[in-house]
Amino acid sequence: MARYLGIDTSNYTTSVALYNSASGEVWQRKQLLPVKDGALGLRQSDAVFSHVKQLGALIESLFQEHGGAPDGIGVSVRPRDAEGSYMPCFLVGETAARCVAAVCGVPLSCVSHQAGHIAAALYSTGRLDLIGQRFAAFHLSGGTTECVIVQPRTGNPLTVNLFAQSLDLKAGQAVDRVGGMLGLPFPAGPRLEELARRSKKTFRIKAASKGADCSLSGIENKCRSMLDAGEVPCDVARFCLDSILAALTHMTVSVRNAYGEIPLVYAGGVMSNAMIRTAMETRFGGLFAQPQFSADNAAGTAVLARVMQEDSV
Repeated sequence: MARYLGIDTSNYTTSVALYNSASGEVWQRKQLLPVKDGALGLRQSDAVFSHVKQLGALIESLFQEHGGAPDGIGVSVRPRDAEGSYMPCFLVGETAARCVAAVCGVPLSCVSHQAGHIAAALYSTGRLDLIGQRFAAFHLSGGTTECVIVQPRTGNPLTVNLFAQSLDLKAGQAVDRVGGMLGLPFPAGPRLEELARRSKKTFRIKAASKGADCSLSGIENKCRSMLDAGEVPCDVARFCLDSILAALTHMTVSVRNAYGEIPLVYAGGVMSNAMIRTAMETRFGGLFAQPQFSADNAAGTAVLARVMQEDSV
């Protein structure tokens, strides 16, 4: 039995996970970083401090229940596999992972936060067999709104090439900013969806686009105008989500036009939204991470550690 520890210290969640490659089970521990009421995010210095406070307790809790040293470790060390991609908060997880790997004498695999999201989506949909094949992955979160083409390369099982992206505001940012307008706590995703479900309206929105790329910056201004004009909050919430759906639909149609019936994988915190997921599944099919694996998590880094370390033996 081989077990792999995954660590992810993203901007808003401290996450650890243990993956049993023999049984296929994943055990997770995660904790949101504290954000002050009314705030729309965290400074990196505050995120680093909170991760330092939270990470040790989460690792202790995980191994108290599932004891024994890991056989390998995976950790996210950067947001994306792109030149210049860097956030200080990932240094907390990387430092802890290097210490544990050195003490336990086990291999360490460093991956991107985005690759972890994609791997978690594949795990949760039972499609780890796609690793080593070409597919399209959509990553929608507070810091990223992208469609990437994933294909294997020696040393990196999930090499990505950017196909389409938001040119300005990201989907998760739009959700949280509109949620802030409506007085919802951060992160606003679940409560914004609850509010949108009360709306009787369905908005027909044409995505603002340039080629396969999209623009989401107009969502915030339009929602503000709707509120100022006396629109009820549930309709404003629905407009926000329908606008993100329109942009995601545009990118999906674009990648299908370019690559045909390529497998589609959807990951990231925004894809926890059941309204968007249902609409996309109905039209395109595709593979959607379960909510516990679409929000920030360390399961994907643990899975990638297994892939990178066992396959290299």
